Amino acid sequence: MEQLIAPQFLFIAGIVVFLTVIAMHLIKKSISVVYFYVIQSSMISLLLLYSSFVRHSFFVLAVTMLITAVKIIIAPGFFLRLIKKNELKFSASSYLNMPMTLIAITIITAIARSRFFHPLTVINPTNESTLLISIAAMLISLFMIINRKGALSQMIGVLSLENSIVSFAFTAGLEQKPGLELGITFDIFVWIIIATVFVSMVYKKFKTLDVTEMSRLKG
Repeated sequence: MEQLIAPQFLFIAGIVVFLTVIAMHLIKKSISVVYFYVIQSSMISLLLLYSSFVRHSFFVLAVTMLITAVKIIIAPGFFLRLIKKNELKFSASSYLNMPMTLIAITIITAIARSRFFHPLTVINPTNESTLLISIAAMLISLFMIINRKGALSQMIGVLSLENSIVSFAFTAGLEQKPGLELGITFDIFVWIIIATVFVSMVYKKFKTLDVTEMSRLKG
């Protein structure tokens, strides 16, 4: 597939996604994690918007606007209301302490840029560096899901992983059908609603979203 977006723009987008994932690991407040997710999603929405203009398709533009609404307005809105309603302030704890987390992120980044993932760059050699950055963002997002104790942070980690995958797909020049993008957006929207309701019920019942604490609780 012909590359629709300039390599420089893709590189900037990849860097933004990568840095926001790392920032999510370093901060402690749940509300800050949500704000960094908004920044990350805004960058992905710019990629989608630029792509829709290049394709000259009203349907693609409509799908892009819907995706933007879900990622930047609806999803963060659900999380912020959940935090405010349940007075969640410091649920971004992790299994590893900060120094160990930084070491783990450094190792993951090194692995992503190693020979193990290098064969994937043949998909689009022009954007080799950006592809490796996107792979690192995916792995670090996955690490966030595993390392975080708070259910809210784990949920945002899943969405961050999805953003990283979208960044990788754009960088690789993989064709994305509008229907597929619409279906994924609908799945994310439904998942957010179900997850938010479930998390709210769990917090009301146990007064915590720490999965390690909930594992020791009995209803």
